[in-house]
Amino acid sequence: MIGTWRWNVAFGICGSVLTLLFSLGSNGLAVTSMRCLYAFIAFFVLMYLFRAVIALILQPGAVPLAEESQSQDEARGIQVDMSTPDESDELNDLLKQQMDGNVQLEPGAQSNFQPLTPPKLVSTPNKEPEELAKAVRHLTGG
Repeated sequence: MIGTWRWNVAFGICGSVLTLLFSLGSNGLAVTSMRCLYAFIAFFVLMYLFRAVIALILQPGAVPLAEESQSQDEARGIQVDMSTPDESDELNDLLKQQMDGNVQLEPGAQSNFQPLTPPKLVSTPNKEPEELAKAVRHLTGG
């Protein structure tokens, strides 16, 4: 069964509160309280049935005995190993080589690495205010 009895109680209380809100304006307190009790019981049972149906739907199917005797090739891909191999020693060696400047490339590989050299920004301290205002108007579309 999915969940616990607390879900049933919470759903029953929600049903009772809704019944109280909709029934209190047109009925007396005795009738409203009796309807709230009935609503609690009905919503409690409905939630129990809902949880039972969900448990049946989500229940994994039984594996027939014939499928249990599959060969290793047919069973491949059913289970996934989510662990990663421990490569901390290789990583430490690579970091040490990089710190020493002895980075060795794989055979036949060439290093095409070039550091990024962006153009430097140039300021214009001696521009006329009118030209700057024109540039701002042009950039803002105004």
